[in-house]
Order: sequence, then C-alpha cells, then structure tokens
Amino acid sequence: MTSFDTIYQGIIKKIMDEGIEELNERTGHKTKALPGITFSLDIEKDGFPILTLRKQPLKSPIAEQVWFVQGEKDTTFLRKFTKMWDPFMEPDGTLPFSYGWRWRNHFGRNQLGNTIELLEKEPSSRHGVIITWDPKDDGHGGTPKKNIPCPFAYTINIIGGRLHMHNIVRSNDMILGCPFDVFGFALLQCMIAQRLGVRPGIYTHTISNAHVYDNHYEGAREIIKRTNDHKKVELHLPKDSLKRAEQKDEDLVGEILADLQAQYNPLPPISGLEIAL
Repeated sequence: MTSFDTIYQGIIKKIMDEGIEELNERTGHKTKALPGITFSLDIEKDGFPILTLRKQPLKSPIAEQVWFVQGEKDTTFLRKFTKMWDPFMEPDGTLPFSYGWRWRNHFGRNQLGNTIELLEKEPSSRHGVIITWDPKDDGHGGTPKKNIPCPFAYTINIIGGRLHMHNIVRSNDMILGCPFDVFGFALLQCMIAQRLGVRPGIYTHTISNAHVYDNHYEGAREIIKRTNDHKKVELHLPKDSLKRAEQKDEDLVGEILADLQAQYNPLPPISGLEIAL
C-alpha cells in the first residue's frame, strides 16, 4: 500500500479498537474518538497523499484549494466544480468563514501572501504562520455560524531546501474529512513550494479530536480489512500554479485533475458514508 494508505488505515484501526465512544450533542451521533493524533508524510519520497483504499473525490479538493488561494468568500468559482459547500452558504452565495478569505483578508493582513513574501526574502524564517480560527468570534458561545474552521492553523518552513507544512486540526471526521483535508493542504504545500522555487518536503497533520461517527463504523471496518498494491502518486503541477489560482484560472483545476486521475486506481467506493451534519 502507499505510505498514506498504511498510516491512515492504522489510525482508523486504533480509533475503532481503542477510541472512547461518546454522544456528540451537536450531531446526535455517537463517535469513537482519540485525542492528539499526529502523522507525517514526506511528499518527495512517499508521493502525493491520495487515499486509495476507497475511491475518493479528486475534483472537489482541487477546486476547493484553488478557490482558497484566491482569498474569496463569494462561491461563484467554487460552484462551477463542486456544490459541497452549498449547505453552509449564505443567501447571497457567500461563505463568510471561507478559509481562503481568512488567510487573505479577515484579520486585516494577507497572511498567505505575506508569508510567501517573507520566505522569499528570508528562507530561514520561522514566522510562516497562517491562522484561520478567529478567537474574537469563533466558538466559545460566540455568534452562531453554519460552520467554523476545523483546520484552524498551519505553518510553513523551508528547511534543507524543502518546504514543510504543519497543519493543525481541532476536529477531524476521519472517514470523510481527514483524507480530503490531507489532499487539499498537501496540494497547497506543493503550490507554495513551486512558487518559492523549492521542493515539497514533509507534510504533518495534527488532530486534537480524531473521530469516527457511528454511521461510518461499518465503513471503517471495511477500510481496516482492505489492502491495495497501488504505486505512489507523483504530483506534476502545471507551471505557475499558485499565480494561476490567484488569477482564477479555471483550466488549472482540470490540468491538476488530469495528472492525478491518470495515476489513480483506487479500490471501490464504500456505500453509506453520509456526512454527519
């Protein structure tokens, strides 16, 4: 199996074997959960992290990340490729809590753009921190929202001529959310690395609450049983991908998708994996 398949399967097994089962009041579902899960993948050595133990969507996480890079909260670009965020949209078609909007605008600074400029001038800087969670209003009984960030902060560092990312996630639905988030943020890491003229390095994913919902238990057991001899996937980014994303180049989504689809031979989908809202 690929490195990501092996790591992911091991985490699912650990949660199903050792996870604490409790009721989640917000969703009305029970979950099995563990705290403090962290794993790392070397993208250059292990390949791009796409789960192959079941068929995953590819277009949605690509389009989402390209949209995030734009710093938009208007969903017009995103909805040309996926309607996954529709349940959380406002009547005017915006997502006020959009990750990309918060990276680029929300706190009065272009965190992502400033970080890239900083690392261009000072590659050894350890100030490459991008925050998504707004402590002024997210959670803690603040203004009710349709959604608040799960991946709430990430750091990027250049060490040894490679760009490394550490993504910190407060809550991860391990069956549907985790593989999607890993794919999307690893894509962002590769785009930033290309922009800075360095190689992609280690992607680290830290989860405060890693859980499997009760309506995913059977799917989790199926994932634990599966094996796949899939070769690692190598991402070949089109030239100037970050710049093209910023320019809302719709063709970029299709070009990245075609590259990955040509290498992707997953095991069959697992039915019944409905999102717990």
